[in-house]
Amino acid sequence: TESENILGYFVNVERIPNNCSDSPNRIFLNDRKILLNLSMAHYRVNISAYNEAGESPQAFYIVPEFSATDLPGQIHVKHQGTNTIVTWTPEYNPKCFVVDWGTGQEDMHMKIVTRTAGNFTLDNLQPYKLYKIMVHASNACQCESFVRHEKTFGVTHFYSIEGVPRTGPTNVTILNITKHSALVKWNEIAAEDCLGFLQGYKIGYTDSSRKKSLIVTLNSSTTSYHLTGLKEKTIYRVQISGFTNAGEGPPTLSQPFSTPKYGTVELLCICITRHEP
Repeated sequence: TESENILGYFVNVERIPNNCSDSPNRIFLNDRKILLNLSMAHYRVNISAYNEAGESPQAFYIVPEFSATDLPGQIHVKHQGTNTIVTWTPEYNPKCFVVDWGTGQEDMHMKIVTRTAGNFTLDNLQPYKLYKIMVHASNACQCESFVRHEKTFGVTHFYSIEGVPRTGPTNVTILNITKHSALVKWNEIAAEDCLGFLQGYKIGYTDSSRKKSLIVTLNSSTTSYHLTGLKEKTIYRVQISGFTNAGEGPPTLSQPFSTPKYGTVELLCICITRHEP
């Protein structure tokens, strides 16, 4: 159909997940823009045009995840045997809470909690997987779309069981080498390789005699360190490992580097004096 024949648009706002069997909210528009006031749950927006001949195929848009980090102090997660207990203290008493949890948008689950006390038990969770849980307050508690009713109360991330990192950091490079120092830089461990919340890094070096020295613990946001106290004209190799609350992962080894015998500022001066006859 030609654009000038379009009479309007249908917009369906679909919550992900939605355990209800009803169809998503359908909004009729004459304009090509819409303002949606959504909670922090996942949503898919389906848009189609219509004219006297009928409705076009749908185009869909996945609403990106909100970039906001956890809402601290709102949701508390603790482990009890094989179960995970989620509790929260509401600021007011809505008719119910809607709880979403999962490892990603394609793996989200939803449960309506009608109890006024804020607690929920999760089981059958996978170890070493990062889960996201969201709690929304709602004044609509039947099986229906919550788009117009829910307000996000809290968001947090957790592991049911933490593991140690499966790898060390990548791309370890040694720069600015002098007689007694060197700068070490690395790329952080990828989130999917941490298997738990990364607490920091441990860094040290081994010289040619295989003697380990200078084991330093750094926080997880650090990706460089200035080694000092090195010996001149010595071959070194740096080791860096990451650690979680479950322990330390395997170290990454740098390529060997050698400290020079002379520093860049050390100059050798030869003076020649001529005596006239």
